[in-house]
Amino acid sequence: MTMNKTFGSMLIIAGTTIGAGMLALPLASAGLGFSTAIMIMVGIWALMTYTALLMLEVHQYASPNATLHTLARDLLGRKGQVIASFAMLFLFYALCAAYIAGGGAQMNDKLVHWFDLDVAPQVGTIGFTVVIAAVVSIGTHSVDMINRILFSLKIVALATMLGLLVPHVQGDHLINMPLEKGLIISALPVVFTSFGFHGSIPSIVRYVGIDIRSLRKVMVIGSAVPLTIYILWQIASQGVLSQPDLMGSSNLGMFISSLSDMLHNPMVSQSVSIFADLALATSFLGVSLGLFDFLSDSFNRGDKAGGRLQTALITFVPPLCFALFYPQGFIMALGYAAIALVILALFLPVAMVSAQRKKQGETNEYADGYQVRGGKPALALVTLSGFIIISAQFLQMAGVIPAVG
Repeated sequence: MTMNKTFGSMLIIAGTTIGAGMLALPLASAGLGFSTAIMIMVGIWALMTYTALLMLEVHQYASPNATLHTLARDLLGRKGQVIASFAMLFLFYALCAAYIAGGGAQMNDKLVHWFDLDVAPQVGTIGFTVVIAAVVSIGTHSVDMINRILFSLKIVALATMLGLLVPHVQGDHLINMPLEKGLIISALPVVFTSFGFHGSIPSIVRYVGIDIRSLRKVMVIGSAVPLTIYILWQIASQGVLSQPDLMGSSNLGMFISSLSDMLHNPMVSQSVSIFADLALATSFLGVSLGLFDFLSDSFNRGDKAGGRLQTALITFVPPLCFALFYPQGFIMALGYAAIALVILALFLPVAMVSAQRKKQGETNEYADGYQVRGGKPALALVTLSGFIIISAQFLQMAGVIPAVG
């Protein structure tokens, strides 16, 4: 059973990470060239995997049911708890609203074209939210089972997509160098957010239990799967389209059209569309699961039907309302997602593990516990990386460096 949960948890981590935003990665890294883009991706993956392991070091001394809300309160006090809660809620509500808006539009499109139903746009949005909310409210096990099915279908769509593109890869396109040095800095926030899964870690710990060996496999392998898929996707997309063609594609629709036109194959756009739908659904499952467990802990809601229903309402109703009545606000908020993710995935793990190690040094407890290697130099490097990513986001907003993605 533990092995089964470990495998399912790997897929939840991978499914949460590989969202529809993956399709925009070639656009975000178009001006970098292939080799530079890959080096940045590997570096960001190592950074995010390292901080995920830091979270495990903290979780081993807490209850299996502890969320970021509880951990921050116990290790960082009230101020740390407020910062953690704000970053978590801001990021996850924004993501959920974006997923609801995107998934609702896709579902509405299917109802109109597949079933020839004349329905209002709100029907697809509400229907998509209710389906995902029902799966998440039942529990992590149901998310695991549904995610396995969707992830398998997503891999089939991805394989089809790559199978159509790879035969047309041109080696000359993969040796291009960065067009501007500033683009390297500009790409950091986009690539960074493509590896975000840390909000789901408490839910995974709760599901698997405090089994550090299994949890380490979940974090390392679960995050390595997206890295592998991203590299294959970069080879296929950047190898088929030249750097000027990629730079000329100002949005995802133009990018997909360029691929379809170049290969004279409408199946390209169809496979990309199916992949995007599945990627969006699996990401929404993982993100909303993390938010659900966080709110359940924050508001002290129980695991009984009544408590889970109340948690579901405060998890899904606010982003649904924004997606229905004010989508522009959250689209704008997503521009700041990298900043919230830096706080959640870099600064907080470093702060909590530092507090935990100081506490252990003073009390001499848990001397034989799991500790991530690297010591203070590694923690300082993680903190510095966070400031660089935040600075890159603000410099783009100020127009100092070119915007990407």
